[in-house]
Amino acid sequence: MEKRAGALMDMDRAALEKRMRVYYDPNVAWDELKVLKTGLTENAACFDARAARIRVQAQEEFDPTHLIPYALRPFDTRWCYYSGISPLWNRSRPALWRQCWKGNAFLMSRPAGAASPEGVPLFYTPLLGDNDFLRGHAYYFPMRLRRTPKVKMKKEDGNGEFGGILQEAAHAYKADDGHVTANLSSSARAYLARLGFKNPDDADSAPLIWMHALAIGYSPAYLAENADGIRQGWPHIPLPGSKADLFASAQLGRQVAALLDSENSVEGVTAGKLKPEFKGVAVLSSAANLSLTAGWGHAGQNGVTMPGKGKLATTRLEAGPEDNPQWTEWHDVYLNESACWKSIPAQVWDFTIGGYQVLKKWLSYRELALLGRPLTPEEAREVTQTARRIAALIVLQPELDQNYQAVKAGAFDWNT
Repeated sequence: MEKRAGALMDMDRAALEKRMRVYYDPNVAWDELKVLKTGLTENAACFDARAARIRVQAQEEFDPTHLIPYALRPFDTRWCYYSGISPLWNRSRPALWRQCWKGNAFLMSRPAGAASPEGVPLFYTPLLGDNDFLRGHAYYFPMRLRRTPKVKMKKEDGNGEFGGILQEAAHAYKADDGHVTANLSSSARAYLARLGFKNPDDADSAPLIWMHALAIGYSPAYLAENADGIRQGWPHIPLPGSKADLFASAQLGRQVAALLDSENSVEGVTAGKLKPEFKGVAVLSSAANLSLTAGWGHAGQNGVTMPGKGKLATTRLEAGPEDNPQWTEWHDVYLNESACWKSIPAQVWDFTIGGYQVLKKWLSYRELALLGRPLTPEEAREVTQTARRIAALIVLQPELDQNYQAVKAGAFDWNT
Protein backbone atom coordinates (compact mmCIF):
# COMPACT_ATOMS: atom_id res chain seq x y z
CA MET A 1 0.00 0.00 0.00
CA GLU A 2 1.29 3.48 -0.80
CA LYS A 3 -0.40 6.65 0.43
CA ARG A 4 -0.33 10.06 -1.16
CA ALA A 5 2.48 11.94 0.59
CA GLY A 6 1.39 10.60 3.98
CA ALA A 7 -1.70 12.84 3.96
CA LEU A 8 -3.99 9.84 4.39
CA MET A 9 -2.23 8.75 7.58
CA ASP A 10 -2.02 10.14 11.12
CA MET A 11 -1.18 9.07 14.65
CA ASP A 12 -4.44 10.67 15.77
CA ARG A 13 -7.64 9.06 14.50
CA ALA A 14 -9.80 12.10 15.28
CA ALA A 15 -7.47 14.47 13.42
CA LEU A 16 -7.43 12.19 10.37
CA GLU A 17 -11.20 11.82 10.37
CA LYS A 18 -11.66 15.60 10.51
CA ARG A 19 -9.21 16.06 7.63
CA MET A 20 -10.88 13.46 5.43
CA ARG A 21 -14.44 14.64 6.11
CA VAL A 22 -13.44 18.08 4.89
CA TYR A 23 -11.72 16.58 1.82
CA TYR A 24 -14.85 14.67 0.82
CA ASP A 25 -17.29 17.48 1.65
CA PRO A 26 -18.59 18.98 -1.66
CA ASN A 27 -19.52 22.17 0.21
CA VAL A 28 -15.85 22.90 0.99
CA ALA A 29 -14.37 24.79 -1.94
CA TRP A 30 -10.90 24.00 -3.26
CA ASP A 31 -9.43 27.31 -2.07
CA GLU A 32 -10.84 26.69 1.43
CA LEU A 33 -9.23 23.25 1.48
CA LYS A 34 -5.85 24.63 0.38
CA VAL A 35 -5.81 27.05 3.31
CA LEU A 36 -6.09 24.10 5.72
CA LYS A 37 -2.80 22.63 4.40
CA THR A 38 -3.91 19.02 4.77
CA GLY A 39 -1.30 17.82 2.28
CA LEU A 40 -3.98 16.68 -0.15
CA THR A 41 -3.87 19.92 -2.14
CA GLU A 42 -0.21 19.62 -3.10
CA ASN A 43 0.67 18.40 -6.60
CA ALA A 44 3.27 15.67 -6.99
CA ALA A 45 4.58 13.37 -9.69
CA CYS A 46 1.60 11.80 -11.48
CA PHE A 47 -0.71 13.53 -9.01
CA ASP A 48 -2.86 16.49 -9.96
CA ALA A 49 -4.31 17.26 -6.53
CA ARG A 50 -7.38 19.16 -7.70
CA ALA A 51 -8.27 16.67 -10.45
CA ALA A 52 -7.82 13.81 -7.96
CA ARG A 53 -10.31 15.35 -5.53
CA ILE A 54 -12.88 15.83 -8.31
CA ARG A 55 -12.46 12.19 -9.31
CA VAL A 56 -12.70 10.89 -5.76
CA GLN A 57 -15.79 12.95 -4.94
CA ALA A 58 -17.49 11.75 -8.12
CA GLN A 59 -16.96 8.08 -7.27
CA GLU A 60 -17.36 7.75 -3.50
CA GLU A 61 -18.43 9.43 -0.27
CA PHE A 62 -16.59 9.58 3.03
CA ASP A 63 -16.87 6.19 4.76
CA PRO A 64 -15.91 6.06 8.47
CA THR A 65 -15.32 2.29 8.21
CA HIS A 66 -12.30 3.10 6.01
CA LEU A 67 -10.57 4.75 8.98
CA ILE A 68 -8.47 1.82 10.14
CA PRO A 69 -5.21 0.98 11.93
CA TYR A 70 -2.32 0.82 9.47
CA ALA A 71 0.96 -1.08 9.91
CA LEU A 72 3.65 1.39 8.83
CA ARG A 73 6.78 -0.24 10.29
CA PRO A 74 7.38 -3.12 12.74
CA PHE A 75 5.48 -2.24 15.94
CA ASP A 76 4.60 1.19 14.54
CA THR A 77 0.86 1.47 13.88
CA ARG A 78 -0.86 4.63 12.61
CA TRP A 79 -4.38 5.47 11.44
CA CYS A 80 -5.10 5.61 7.73
CA TYR A 81 -8.02 6.44 5.51
CA TYR A 82 -8.21 3.87 2.74
CA SER A 83 -9.56 4.68 -0.71
CA GLY A 84 -9.38 2.44 -3.75
CA ILE A 85 -9.60 5.44 -6.05
CA SER A 86 -6.28 6.17 -7.72
CA PRO A 87 -4.28 8.35 -7.61
CA LEU A 88 -5.39 9.34 -4.09
CA TRP A 89 -3.40 6.30 -3.03
CA ASN A 90 -0.34 5.74 -5.23
CA ARG A 91 -1.04 2.02 -5.17
CA SER A 92 -4.27 1.10 -3.48
CA ARG A 93 -4.01 -2.68 -3.99
CA PRO A 94 -7.74 -3.42 -3.82
CA ALA A 95 -7.05 -7.15 -3.77
CA LEU A 96 -5.12 -6.79 -0.53
CA TRP A 97 -7.81 -4.54 0.92
CA ARG A 98 -10.42 -7.16 0.04
CA GLN A 99 -8.66 -9.73 2.22
CA CYS A 100 -8.36 -7.40 5.21
CA TRP A 101 -11.30 -8.60 7.29
CA LYS A 102 -11.81 -9.47 10.95
CA GLY A 103 -10.47 -12.93 11.64
CA ASN A 104 -7.93 -12.88 8.82
CA ALA A 105 -4.21 -12.12 9.10
CA PHE A 106 -1.14 -11.80 6.91
CA LEU A 107 2.33 -13.24 6.87
CA MET A 108 4.64 -10.76 5.19
CA SER A 109 8.07 -11.07 3.65
CA ARG A 110 10.09 -9.61 0.77
CA PRO A 111 11.55 -11.04 -2.49
CA ALA A 112 15.19 -10.52 -1.42
CA GLY A 113 17.24 -8.86 1.28
CA ALA A 114 17.78 -5.12 0.84
CA ALA A 115 19.42 -4.18 4.15
CA SER A 116 22.42 -5.17 6.21
CA PRO A 117 21.72 -6.11 8.89
CA GLU A 118 18.24 -7.20 7.92
CA GLY A 119 17.37 -9.14 11.03
CA VAL A 120 14.20 -11.19 10.68
CA PRO A 121 12.71 -11.07 7.14
CA LEU A 122 9.19 -12.01 8.24
CA PHE A 123 6.35 -10.40 10.15
CA TYR A 124 2.74 -11.10 11.10
CA THR A 125 -0.13 -8.64 11.18
CA PRO A 126 -3.95 -8.62 11.04
CA LEU A 127 -3.77 -5.05 9.65
CA LEU A 128 -3.55 -3.37 6.31
CA GLY A 129 0.09 -2.45 5.89
CA ASP A 130 2.67 -0.40 4.04
CA ASN A 131 4.66 -1.40 0.98
CA ASP A 132 7.83 -0.32 2.81
CA PHE A 133 6.99 -2.05 6.08
CA LEU A 134 10.05 -4.20 5.35
CA ARG A 135 13.00 -2.87 3.40
CA GLY A 136 12.94 -4.45 -0.03
CA HIS A 137 9.14 -4.05 -0.25
CA ALA A 138 6.73 -6.06 1.86
CA TYR A 139 4.44 -8.64 0.27
CA TYR A 140 1.34 -9.61 2.25
CA PHE A 141 0.18 -13.23 2.12
CA PRO A 142 -3.33 -13.64 3.58
CA MET A 143 -3.76 -16.81 5.58
CA ARG A 144 -7.31 -17.17 4.33
CA LEU A 145 -9.08 -15.91 1.22
CA ARG A 146 -12.56 -14.55 0.93
CA ARG A 147 -13.46 -15.52 -2.61
CA THR A 148 -15.77 -13.66 -4.97
CA PRO A 149 -17.56 -14.85 -8.11
CA LYS A 150 -15.67 -14.85 -11.39
CA VAL A 151 -12.38 -13.64 -9.95
CA LYS A 152 -9.78 -13.34 -12.69
CA MET A 153 -6.33 -14.40 -11.58
CA LYS A 154 -3.17 -13.36 -13.35
CA LYS A 155 -0.61 -15.97 -14.28
CA GLU A 156 2.60 -16.41 -12.33
CA ASP A 157 4.17 -12.96 -12.11
CA GLY A 158 7.58 -13.78 -10.67
CA ASN A 159 6.64 -12.81 -7.13
CA GLY A 160 6.15 -16.33 -5.90
CA GLU A 161 3.26 -18.74 -5.94
CA PHE A 162 0.88 -16.31 -4.24
CA GLY A 163 1.99 -13.17 -6.05
CA GLY A 164 -0.99 -13.17 -8.40
CA ILE A 165 -3.41 -12.84 -5.50
CA LEU A 166 -1.97 -9.43 -4.70
CA GLN A 167 -2.14 -8.34 -8.34
CA GLU A 168 -5.84 -8.95 -9.04
CA ALA A 169 -7.65 -6.23 -10.94
CA ALA A 170 -10.08 -4.11 -8.92
CA HIS A 171 -12.93 -4.86 -11.34
CA ALA A 172 -12.67 -8.57 -10.49
CA TYR A 173 -14.39 -7.95 -7.17
CA LYS A 174 -18.14 -8.39 -7.22
CA ALA A 175 -20.56 -9.02 -4.39
CA ASP A 176 -19.06 -11.19 -1.65
CA ASP A 177 -20.27 -14.78 -1.88
CA GLY A 178 -19.17 -15.44 1.72
CA HIS A 179 -16.95 -18.38 0.76
CA VAL A 180 -13.66 -18.51 2.69
CA THR A 181 -10.80 -20.86 1.86
CA ALA A 182 -7.26 -21.37 3.08
CA ASN A 183 -4.61 -19.56 1.04
CA LEU A 184 -2.80 -22.76 0.08
CA SER A 185 -1.37 -23.99 -3.19
CA SER A 186 -2.23 -27.41 -4.60
CA SER A 187 1.14 -28.75 -3.40
CA ALA A 188 0.55 -27.37 0.11
CA ARG A 189 -2.87 -29.03 0.15
CA ALA A 190 -1.32 -32.30 -1.01
CA TYR A 191 1.24 -32.03 1.80
CA LEU A 192 -1.48 -31.57 4.42
CA ALA A 193 -3.44 -34.47 2.96
CA ARG A 194 -0.36 -36.69 3.26
CA LEU A 195 -0.17 -35.76 6.94
CA GLY A 196 -3.81 -36.74 7.43
CA PHE A 197 -5.65 -33.39 7.30
CA LYS A 198 -9.08 -33.91 5.79
CA ASN A 199 -10.17 -30.27 5.51
CA PRO A 200 -7.34 -27.74 5.14
CA ASP A 201 -9.89 -24.93 4.74
CA ASP A 202 -11.26 -25.07 8.26
CA ALA A 203 -10.30 -22.21 10.55
CA ASP A 204 -7.90 -24.34 12.63
CA SER A 205 -6.01 -25.95 9.75
CA ALA A 206 -5.82 -23.02 7.33
CA PRO A 207 -3.08 -21.07 9.20
CA LEU A 208 -0.94 -24.06 10.25
CA ILE A 209 1.71 -23.79 7.52
CA TRP A 210 1.86 -20.01 7.84
CA MET A 211 2.31 -20.16 11.62
CA HIS A 212 4.95 -22.85 11.19
CA ALA A 213 6.79 -20.54 8.75
CA LEU A 214 6.70 -17.80 11.39
CA ALA A 215 8.21 -20.10 14.01
CA ILE A 216 11.04 -21.14 11.71
CA GLY A 217 11.62 -17.60 10.45
CA TYR A 218 12.18 -16.26 13.99
CA SER A 219 14.74 -18.95 14.84
CA PRO A 220 18.25 -17.42 15.03
CA ALA A 221 19.72 -20.81 14.07
CA TYR A 222 17.62 -20.92 10.88
CA LEU A 223 18.58 -17.34 9.98
CA ALA A 224 22.29 -18.02 10.58
CA GLU A 225 22.45 -21.35 8.73
CA ASN A 226 20.56 -20.04 5.70
CA ALA A 227 21.84 -16.45 5.63
CA ASP A 228 23.13 -16.51 2.03
CA GLY A 229 19.95 -17.99 0.56
CA ILE A 230 17.66 -15.72 2.59
CA ARG A 231 19.60 -12.65 1.49
CA GLN A 232 19.25 -13.59 -2.19
CA GLY A 233 15.55 -14.48 -2.28
CA TRP A 234 12.41 -15.49 -0.43
CA PRO A 235 12.99 -17.42 2.83
CA HIS A 236 12.68 -21.16 2.10
CA ILE A 237 11.02 -22.93 5.02
CA PRO A 238 11.42 -26.70 5.62
CA LEU A 239 8.14 -28.50 6.36
CA PRO A 240 7.76 -31.03 9.20
CA GLY A 241 7.44 -34.67 8.26
CA SER A 242 4.67 -35.44 10.74
CA LYS A 243 1.34 -34.03 11.82
CA ALA A 244 2.48 -33.78 15.44
CA ASP A 245 5.59 -31.82 14.49
CA LEU A 246 3.55 -29.41 12.34
CA PHE A 247 1.14 -28.80 15.20
CA ALA A 248 4.01 -28.21 17.65
CA SER A 249 5.79 -25.79 15.32
CA ALA A 250 2.58 -23.93 14.48
CA GLN A 251 1.86 -23.53 18.18
CA LEU A 252 5.23 -21.82 18.60
CA GLY A 253 4.38 -19.67 15.59
CA ARG A 254 1.17 -18.61 17.29
CA GLN A 255 3.21 -17.43 20.27
CA VAL A 256 5.42 -15.40 17.92
CA ALA A 257 2.33 -13.99 16.18
CA ALA A 258 0.79 -12.92 19.50
CA LEU A 259 3.97 -11.06 20.42
CA LEU A 260 4.11 -9.33 17.02
CA ASP A 261 0.44 -8.30 17.11
CA SER A 262 0.56 -5.04 19.05
CA GLU A 263 -3.21 -4.62 18.62
CA ASN A 264 -3.76 -7.31 21.27
CA SER A 265 -2.21 -7.66 24.72
CA VAL A 266 -0.17 -10.68 25.82
CA GLU A 267 -0.76 -12.06 29.28
CA GLY A 268 2.39 -11.94 31.40
CA VAL A 269 4.21 -9.69 28.91
CA THR A 270 2.07 -6.58 28.39
CA ALA A 271 -0.97 -7.35 30.56
CA GLY A 272 -2.01 -9.08 33.77
CA LYS A 273 0.63 -10.22 36.24
CA LEU A 274 3.90 -9.65 34.43
CA LYS A 275 6.52 -12.39 34.40
CA PRO A 276 9.58 -11.44 36.48
CA GLU A 277 11.88 -11.34 33.44
CA PHE A 278 9.79 -8.57 31.81
CA LYS A 279 8.64 -6.56 34.80
CA GLY A 280 11.73 -4.35 35.01
CA VAL A 281 12.24 -3.86 31.25
CA ALA A 282 11.84 -0.36 29.79
CA VAL A 283 10.31 1.26 32.86
CA LEU A 284 9.75 4.99 32.30
CA SER A 285 11.72 6.94 34.91
CA SER A 286 9.39 9.97 34.90
CA ALA A 287 6.27 11.10 33.07
CA ALA A 288 6.69 14.76 33.99
CA ASN A 289 8.24 15.65 30.64
CA LEU A 290 7.43 13.49 27.60
CA SER A 291 8.99 15.72 24.95
CA LEU A 292 11.36 13.60 22.87
CA THR A 293 14.39 15.85 22.39
CA ALA A 294 17.35 13.45 22.75
CA GLY A 295 18.16 13.55 19.03
CA TRP A 296 16.67 10.28 17.75
CA GLY A 297 15.54 11.73 14.42
CA HIS A 298 15.56 14.77 12.18
CA ALA A 299 14.03 15.93 8.93
CA GLY A 300 16.04 14.97 5.86
CA GLN A 301 15.72 15.85 2.20
CA ASN A 302 12.20 15.84 0.72
CA GLY A 303 10.65 15.38 4.15
CA VAL A 304 12.25 11.98 4.79
CA THR A 305 12.88 11.28 8.47
CA MET A 306 16.51 10.44 9.18
CA PRO A 307 17.64 8.56 12.31
CA GLY A 308 19.84 10.31 14.84
CA LYS A 309 22.36 9.19 17.43
CA GLY A 310 20.14 9.90 20.43
CA LYS A 311 21.29 9.32 23.98
CA LEU A 312 21.96 6.03 25.75
CA ALA A 313 23.48 5.22 29.12
CA THR A 314 24.88 1.69 29.16
CA THR A 315 25.48 -0.67 32.06
CA ARG A 316 27.56 -3.85 31.65
CA LEU A 317 27.46 -6.74 34.11
CA GLU A 318 29.70 -9.77 34.53
CA ALA A 319 26.59 -11.95 34.74
CA GLY A 320 22.98 -11.23 33.87
CA PRO A 321 20.02 -11.71 36.22
CA GLU A 322 19.09 -15.22 37.22
CA ASP A 323 15.98 -15.34 35.04
CA ASN A 324 17.86 -14.01 31.97
CA PRO A 325 21.62 -14.63 32.34
CA GLN A 326 22.27 -13.69 28.69
CA TRP A 327 21.34 -10.07 29.39
CA THR A 328 24.64 -8.66 30.58
CA GLU A 329 24.36 -5.28 28.86
CA TRP A 330 21.53 -2.82 29.48
CA HIS A 331 20.64 0.62 28.12
CA ASP A 332 18.76 3.51 29.63
CA VAL A 333 17.19 5.13 26.54
CA TYR A 334 16.61 8.85 26.99
CA LEU A 335 13.64 10.93 25.86
CA ASN A 336 15.24 14.15 27.08
CA GLU A 337 17.59 15.32 29.81
CA SER A 338 15.21 14.37 32.60
CA ALA A 339 13.48 11.12 31.56
CA CYS A 340 14.42 7.74 30.13
CA TRP A 341 13.17 4.21 29.63
CA LYS A 342 15.33 2.27 32.06
CA SER A 343 16.89 -1.17 31.70
CA ILE A 344 16.36 -2.14 28.06
CA PRO A 345 18.58 -5.17 27.33
CA ALA A 346 21.06 -4.54 24.50
CA GLN A 347 19.61 -7.47 22.52
CA VAL A 348 16.19 -5.84 22.73
CA TRP A 349 17.50 -2.42 21.69
CA ASP A 350 19.40 -3.91 18.73
CA PHE A 351 16.55 -6.18 17.57
CA THR A 352 16.00 -5.70 13.86
CA ILE A 353 13.07 -6.70 11.65
CA GLY A 354 13.08 -6.20 7.90
CA GLY A 355 16.10 -3.90 8.03
CA TYR A 356 14.68 -1.62 10.74
CA GLN A 357 16.10 -1.42 14.26
CA VAL A 358 12.66 -1.50 15.82
CA LEU A 359 12.84 0.76 18.86
CA LYS A 360 15.25 3.28 17.35
CA LYS A 361 13.12 3.57 14.21
CA TRP A 362 9.99 4.19 16.29
CA LEU A 363 11.73 6.97 18.22
CA SER A 364 13.13 8.63 15.09
CA TYR A 365 9.64 9.59 13.87
CA ARG A 366 8.64 11.14 17.17
CA GLU A 367 11.26 13.78 17.94
CA LEU A 368 9.52 16.91 19.19
CA ALA A 369 10.70 18.93 16.19
CA LEU A 370 9.12 16.40 13.81
CA LEU A 371 6.01 15.44 15.75
CA GLY A 372 5.18 18.96 16.89
CA ARG A 373 4.09 17.84 20.37
CA PRO A 374 5.28 15.74 23.32
CA LEU A 375 4.54 12.04 23.42
CA THR A 376 1.26 11.08 25.00
CA PRO A 377 1.36 8.77 28.05
CA GLU A 378 -0.04 6.03 25.80
CA GLU A 379 2.82 6.49 23.33
CA ALA A 380 5.39 6.37 26.12
CA ARG A 381 3.83 3.10 27.32
CA GLU A 382 3.99 1.80 23.76
CA VAL A 383 7.80 1.87 23.95
CA THR A 384 7.68 -0.09 27.20
CA GLN A 385 5.30 -2.68 25.79
CA THR A 386 7.21 -3.05 22.52
CA ALA A 387 10.46 -3.59 24.41
CA ARG A 388 8.79 -6.29 26.51
CA ARG A 389 7.34 -8.00 23.43
CA ILE A 390 10.79 -8.09 21.85
CA ALA A 391 12.27 -9.36 25.11
CA ALA A 392 9.71 -12.17 25.08
CA LEU A 393 10.66 -13.04 21.49
CA ILE A 394 14.30 -13.28 22.57
CA VAL A 395 13.41 -15.45 25.57
CA LEU A 396 11.57 -17.76 23.15
CA GLN A 397 14.58 -18.13 20.83
CA PRO A 398 16.09 -21.30 22.38
CA GLU A 399 12.75 -23.06 21.93
CA LEU A 400 12.48 -21.74 18.37
CA ASP A 401 15.98 -23.02 17.60
CA GLN A 402 15.18 -26.43 19.07
CA ASN A 403 12.04 -26.58 16.95
CA TYR A 404 13.99 -25.66 13.79
CA GLN A 405 16.57 -28.37 14.42
CA ALA A 406 13.81 -30.94 14.98
CA VAL A 407 12.00 -29.92 11.79
CA LYS A 408 15.23 -29.99 9.80
CA ALA A 409 16.09 -33.46 11.08
CA GLY A 410 12.61 -34.81 10.28
CA ALA A 411 11.70 -32.70 7.26
CA PHE A 412 9.00 -33.86 4.89
CA ASP A 413 10.39 -35.87 1.98
CA TRP A 414 8.69 -34.72 -1.22
CA ASN A 415 10.18 -37.67 -3.14
CA THR A 416 8.37 -40.38 -1.21
